[in-house]
Parts: sequence; C-alpha cells; structure tokens
Amino acid sequence: MTRAAETPASPRPSGSRASDSPESDPALTAIERAMVRIRRNQTRRSLGKYVTERLGRDVDLSHTVVVDAVEEESDHPGQEVTVGLVAERLAVDPSRASRLVAASVEAGYVRRVASQADSRRICLELTDDGRELAALSHRVRREYFGTITDGWSEQERSDFARLLTKFAGIPEAE
Repeated sequence: MTRAAETPASPRPSGSRASDSPESDPALTAIERAMVRIRRNQTRRSLGKYVTERLGRDVDLSHTVVVDAVEEESDHPGQEVTVGLVAERLAVDPSRASRLVAASVEAGYVRRVASQADSRRICLELTDDGRELAALSHRVRREYFGTITDGWSEQERSDFARLLTKFAGIPEAE
C-alpha cells in the first residue's frame, strides 16, 4: 500500500464537495497567477522605482519601508513603536530591523525616544522629514495605483479595495 493510500484525506470545510479541489477552481488559479505577477513586480521594485522617480530625489527605498512601519496605525491603544514591532511589521528578524531602523535614524527620518510607559525602553517616532517622506510616498503610491485602475469604475475600485483588504487580513474600518 502506498503512503498516499494510508494517509486519510484532509477534512473539508462544511458545504464543500470532493470535486472542489483547489486545482480545479478557476478563481484560485486566477488569484495564484495574479499574486505571482504582483510578487514579480515587487521583486523588480517597479513601485519603488516609480516612487523614487516621482519624489524627484534619490531615496533609499528601505527608508520608506521603515517609515511606513513606524507610521502604521497601532494594533491597540497605547501601543508604542519599537524595533521589535518594526521587525514584526516588516516580517524580518530583529537584527535586520535594527539595521534598517539605524539607517533611517541616520538619514533623519526616524528618531529614538524614551518610552512614556517604561523609561528603560526605546521607542521610535517619525521626524519632520520622516512625516514628509511618508506623505509624499502615500501620494505617489496612490497616484500609481490610480494609474493602474484608471479604467475601472468607482464600484470596481471599491470592490477591489474591500476584497484586497479582506484578503490581506486587515480589519475593515467601520
């Protein structure tokens, strides 16, 4: 008897049929292909290059990533931004996050401050230059996404935003 024959089938969600395999679902195939294309574009850093061109100045794109992580909304009230939280938000190890943050501090986009809750802890906040970089990055990225979705109806953009937010696991604003 082969190993596959010995292994019980994975449980299926209620309401699904045996014929509903991921391999035969055209929607899942389309999602997979789209995600591969998105990942390729990220790898080529086409959005990053576009942002740098539109900002009109040379910006190390790792600074924009750190600025985004520091600026991101709190997960809960009173949450302070630390190198550890930046590491979590960027899905990198703490030592990598520490190097990225140090470079952004040196570039003048982020500053280290004492925690208001625990003075032994160091937190991060944006400088004026960091807030300016964040605002410019948001504007340019929205312009970029606006260009991509230019031929879409308002309803299509709204539906895409809702579904992409749901896909990314981001709670929707009420």
